[in-house]
Amino acid sequence: MSSLETEPEQATASRRSKITPEREQELFTAVLDTLRESGYESLTMEGVASRSRCGKSTLYRQWGSKPELVVAALHGTRRGLLGRIDTGTLADDLREAARAIGEGSGRDTPLMLALSHAALQSPELLCALRESLILPELAAIDAMVARGVERGEVAADNPATEFVATQLVGVMRARPLLECAYADETFLVRFVEGAVFPALGLDARAPGS
Repeated sequence: MSSLETEPEQATASRRSKITPEREQELFTAVLDTLRESGYESLTMEGVASRSRCGKSTLYRQWGSKPELVVAALHGTRRGLLGRIDTGTLADDLREAARAIGEGSGRDTPLMLALSHAALQSPELLCALRESLILPELAAIDAMVARGVERGEVAADNPATEFVATQLVGVMRARPLLECAYADETFLVRFVEGAVFPALGLDARAPGS
């Protein structure tokens, strides 16, 4: 251990070393599942402890409070799937992104809805929600669009490029409120082909367009 570490840092490292990464993921899963099912207000340390068959004192020792535990669960379960997509064309990148977002919408949408109100009251929660669920997807989609512009598939001055990520992430959250259904893979592929492609000047009918 470096001599430059402070006593609080040493204490934190010692405190958290008692839980294995596998066990930590089990606890985080219990937290997020409870959030999806019951919302933030109904989440309790006692409930998580019971669900994960863990001592309540262990949770308090590791994370100290409910907000800290939720923040840790959000950060500790990042998937970053969109960042791996690079098919060689913008149209197929966006189709794959739509499928990936749609495949996870049953998990991510309830979580975002459960945390949205609480996050507006807590800057720490809001930051964790944005960093874990929102910003990585926005950045990955923006990178796809930038590659499309570089390849000449979309004009650099096309004003729609700025809003592609917002459209995809926004419709995922909005559809349950408007139509009482998640934005699944089929819906999102139709959405990008019918709404996003025309704005970008892409032809949804052309193979590998």
